Amino acid sequence: MTKEIKLNAQLRVETNGKAKIIREKGLVPAVVYGSGTENRNVKIKKLDFERVFAEAGESNLIDLVIDDKSSVKVIVKDFQKSPITDQIIHVDFYQVDMSKKIETAIPLNFIGESKAVKELGAILMKNIDEINAKCLPGDLVNNIDVDLSVLNTLEDVIRIKDLKISKDVEILNDTEDMVASVTEQRAEEVEPEVSEEEAGKETTEGTEEKEKSEESEAPAKEKKE
Repeated sequence: MTKEIKLNAQLRVETNGKAKIIREKGLVPAVVYGSGTENRNVKIKKLDFERVFAEAGESNLIDLVIDDKSSVKVIVKDFQKSPITDQIIHVDFYQVDMSKKIETAIPLNFIGESKAVKELGAILMKNIDEINAKCLPGDLVNNIDVDLSVLNTLEDVIRIKDLKISKDVEILNDTEDMVASVTEQRAEEVEPEVSEEEAGKETTEGTEEKEKSEESEAPAKEKKE
């Protein structure tokens, strides 16, 4: 079961074009929508949302309390950021029906240490960082653990089918998709050694080319004088 995460909101009565004023007050415009419910425009405190979003992400239920009344269960479905400040400027909340399955992305939590990385000097490769899933809202989980300690050799890999996932959560990805693996670290390129004989030959050839170049330039200089 997911833990309770509460966020307060107020109905937004400002008309279009007033979003800038809302943001200047330290608030973020948002919309609440869902199947069988009317869209509601709300506003939330920017700092409160940042705190809640850091905890809930996009895969945890949030108890959204609108105008200090009864709360509704929502998830963060989408959000927009300012291309200039990189701050969140709008949020879409999806009001869930606890009796109907929803689709969402559940983040992966990489734990443990790979023996191949620690002892063989291999490089850890993380192919994906989240999994698309479908389940009832009440069966949502904060994340799915990926135990890297099973990567003992360069041949070992972790696929989605290897993860411990509740039977109540339907995975929408291909279960053969690779989650993590290790690869051999590429050796630094080393310049080939040159023997003394070859080095002497290169020096001689270089000197001869320089002398020929000087001889070809000499007549031109004399003519100019």
